[in-house]
Amino acid sequence: MGFDRTALINACVVHGNVARVVVAAVRGSAPREVGAAMLIWAEGQSGTIGGGTLEHELTRTARAALSGGQDALSKHALGPDMGQCCGGAVDVLTEFYDHARATALPEDVIARGPSPMPLSVSRVLAKARNAAQPLQATLLDGWLIEPVAKPNRHLWIWGAGHVGRALVSTLSPLPDLAITWVDTGAQRFPDEIPTGVTQLTAEEPQRLVAYAPHDAQHLIVTYSHSLDLALCNALLSRGFSYAGLIGSATKWARFRKRLGELGHSPPDIDRITCPIGDPSLGKHPQAIALGVGTQLLQLDPNSSRKERRA
Repeated sequence: MGFDRTALINACVVHGNVARVVVAAVRGSAPREVGAAMLIWAEGQSGTIGGGTLEHELTRTARAALSGGQDALSKHALGPDMGQCCGGAVDVLTEFYDHARATALPEDVIARGPSPMPLSVSRVLAKARNAAQPLQATLLDGWLIEPVAKPNRHLWIWGAGHVGRALVSTLSPLPDLAITWVDTGAQRFPDEIPTGVTQLTAEEPQRLVAYAPHDAQHLIVTYSHSLDLALCNALLSRGFSYAGLIGSATKWARFRKRLGELGHSPPDIDRITCPIGDPSLGKHPQAIALGVGTQLLQLDPNSSRKERRA
């Protein structure tokens, strides 16, 4: 988790003044971890710091101060102050941004607090920017230090039908995913594409496989079995860390035979997951998306399903 600078800038473009509320420190039991954040504007909000009374009160206070509000670090004992069942306490930083302030933020690590900057913070920043150590959101000597969020998993979703739309809707809020969404024509996509999702169209989508990173993850959910097969064939030739294909056991048995005839070995073909998700949840697009999302989140990045190289 990190500071989603892109989401903040986009919110400022659309909504003007935006407040960002972030959990800066946690003591004991709390709804969310350090670094959990939400954005608040006049008519709405996105993200969450855990819901309940704490989020409600901070949202109300931040919205009332959108014009001219001052950044503030506040402390909250969740039981005594908020009447919540959590027995812990949290420090929360509320900040106010317009587009100019948001775009002026650094692109690697964001640190803020009362001047002057303590030597302890300077040392952490130097180590982080020299890649000497990974950085987590940290409150240090009154300064909150957050790495800027950068997606570390590339997910390509092939198909913009009902299942593709449910997958994008379910998975696009996850901060670690960079989603590329592909179909054969622009008319197949919804009118609004979630922020951060890259939309691509091609009459022969399988030709775009060559542009996907070798370590990308793929979900094949197109309207055409022949296109599904062409994508499986292209991915097996390209390389991937994960590939999932929507379909039944019967469909997969036929695909296995066809892929073998195209020259792929059984161990390579076995690297494709079919069916995807959790069949026990049913065939509703959202149920499929929930099962697939769980499957993706549980993937071990070091598992044997990583690309095998000759």
